[in-house]
Parts: sequence; structure tokens; C-alpha cells
Amino acid sequence: MTEFFDALETRSTDERATAQMTALSAQVAHARSATTAYAERLKDIDPSTITSREALARLPVTRKHELLECQRASRAGGGDAFGGFAAAVRGPQMQRIFASPGPIYEPEGTARDYWRAGRALFAAGFRAGHLVHNSFSYHMTPGAYVLESGALAIGCTVFPAGTGQTEQQLQAIADLRPDAYTGTPSFLRILLEKAEEAGADVASVRRASVGGEACPPSLTAWFRARGVEVYQTYATADLGLVAYETAAREGLVVDEHVIVEIVRPGTGDPVPDGEVGELVVTTFNPVYPLIRFGTGDLSAILPGPCPTGRTAPRIRGWMGRADQTTKIKGMFVHPSQVAEIVRRFPEVQRARLVVSGEMANDRMCLQVEAAEAAEGLREHIEAVVREVTKLRGDVQLVPPGSLPNDGKVIEDARSYQ
Repeated sequence: MTEFFDALETRSTDERATAQMTALSAQVAHARSATTAYAERLKDIDPSTITSREALARLPVTRKHELLECQRASRAGGGDAFGGFAAAVRGPQMQRIFASPGPIYEPEGTARDYWRAGRALFAAGFRAGHLVHNSFSYHMTPGAYVLESGALAIGCTVFPAGTGQTEQQLQAIADLRPDAYTGTPSFLRILLEKAEEAGADVASVRRASVGGEACPPSLTAWFRARGVEVYQTYATADLGLVAYETAAREGLVVDEHVIVEIVRPGTGDPVPDGEVGELVVTTFNPVYPLIRFGTGDLSAILPGPCPTGRTAPRIRGWMGRADQTTKIKGMFVHPSQVAEIVRRFPEVQRARLVVSGEMANDRMCLQVEAAEAAEGLREHIEAVVREVTKLRGDVQLVPPGSLPNDGKVIEDARSYQ
């Protein structure tokens, strides 16, 4: 791979860190002055001091369910639809408003390639002059526009296929002979299978950028066997592009215009590189300046740079959901409660709450990694478990490093048969 979307992709680590930390301080100041939500959330913060990852980690995390609650409260009180998180609400700075399930409303500003998807498409081999068959939905949600704006920024032409109408889409592919596909991997598979059954000519499609669903290596291999190289694009309606796959096929490279942290689920505390946790993202988007936005997705930082020459950090990709809230004996237990228990015992490094038993006979055991098991530690932790969760549970002390590195804070191991 000798071509890059721009020079930002090959900056030195120090150069990138310096530029991003300078921009971070300015973004925090902008968010606090331009939005009512961050004026309140960051009222005690001096933006000029937020110039490092350590300083960033001291700011509050805003998770998706909190954003939904803020939006609902704002609308109920006659406020804006974005809960006070958007710097622009209507007018020339905002060309579209979208709705995701909830509903959560998202703004789209007027900047070229507003969602920054062009970088991901370029890494997937999309080039100026290509025709892109876009099968993401154009109805209410922003998915189609995220990829369309990226394709247009590269110089591609877009066919807005949308969802459904498989036979008509196959006809359009045969007639127009697009070079590339954007959409979900499951719909691409449907198109290729239907094409095989009907004898339709879809051979022009040689590359694809897929998202919205997991695309495991086995499915990528299935597409490759049919002549289509598929690359994953990880983007959200709130943040735009977060990370993207390259020809190296070794994780996803983080976009140049976001800062990614991996935190312990239920907290805002960063975990060591390599450990699985919740993906928290800060964006430099001036229209929707989300600071430490908790995606609810699990991932981990990979060591070293991408073999393609891109020097930004890499993540392992989507590894499940971080919200592991579980109902036990009729009561909800949250990852944040497990984090609160751990916080009270400095000798405890990590913990995992395992729920077992059959329905109506729940049992819970908090497995705890402790460097030093002082006398009475287990009993003290059990008392705090009862205090925090209002439920009785056993505590099992285990050696440091013995708990699985899968991001799970609560494991539901009950039998539902």
C-alpha cells in the first residue's frame, strides 16, 4: 500500500499527539461555550488544562442512554432536539437532522465529508471515477449519507439504492456496472446469493465497505471467494467515522479526527493497552462536539502501527456490548456497581460478577483479582456487595491475571432451559 488519503495518516506518533492535544483543549473550550449541555457538565473545568490523555480521563463520560435521556428532557421542556449537545440547531450550519432508534436525533453540518468516511473508503480501494452502489438506508437514519458523503469526497459517483427490492437492485447492478458496494454485509451476501440463483451479472463489484453489523473473517473469506474484497468501516450516527480496516487486515485504524480511549465498563477509567473495555470517543467535530462519548461497544487497543504505514492507533474492532446490566432476583445489577465495589478496595485489581443457577434460583459470585489477600478481605468485600447491590453474593479471591480479558464485568452463566 503506497497511497494514503492524506498526509495525516503517516504522521509520527509525537506529531499526532501534539496536534490532537492542542486541538483537544480548544474543543473542550468550544463545547463549553457553544453548547448548554457541556456548559453545565464542564462548568468546573479549565479547558486550558485539558492537554493530555490523563487530563481528558478526568472528564465525565456521556453514554448513549444519557444522551437519550437529555434529549427527551430537553424536548419535554421546550428545548432543542439534541439535548443541548449541538453547537448549531437549525439554519445554514445544519443541512439535515436524522433519527436513530430511541429516538435519538443527530445533526449533520455542512462541511465536506462531514462524517469523515472518505478516509475509510479510500483505504478500501475506492477511487475517483468509481460508481458506488449504496445500500444503506436513506430513510431517517444517517447511514446512507455517512458513506455517500465519503464517496463524493473521493470523487466517486453514487447510486442511492437504499434497502430492499433485491431484484431491482440486481438489475441496477447489471445495468450500471458499479465498481463498489456500501451497506451491511448481510445484504451484500443476499445480493450475491440471489445473483448466483438468477444468473445475474454482478461481477463489476470488486470491493465493498460494510458496517452496521459484525463481519467475521469467515464471512470476509466468503466474499473474497466470490471476487469481492470487503473492508469494515466502524462509524456511528453520533460520531461519524471512528476506525476503519485496511489492506493489512490487522484490526481497525483509528480515524485522525477522534481520540479513542478504552475504559473499564461502568467507569471512565482507562485500562492498559490490550485489555478489553468500553470504547469512549472524543470528536473534534465543531457542530456536535461530543467529549468522552461512551459508545457502549467493547474493543481493545492493538500494539504497534498498521503494516500499511498508517501510524494512528489500532483497535481490535467490535467485540460485543459493554452494557451488561443484568436482573438478579428481580433487581438490576449494573457494571457501575461492580466498579464501585472494586473502588473501595485498593488491593483489588479487577473483578467479575458471575451469575449462575437456574431461573428463580439465582446465585452470584464476585470473582476478585487481589495482589494481597489480607485476613478478612473476602468477608469485607461480601459485606460491600450486599450494601451496593442489595443482594447477597459470594466472593472468590483469584490470582492476578486469571480473569478472562473479554471486557465482561458481569457474566450471566444461568441456565435458561
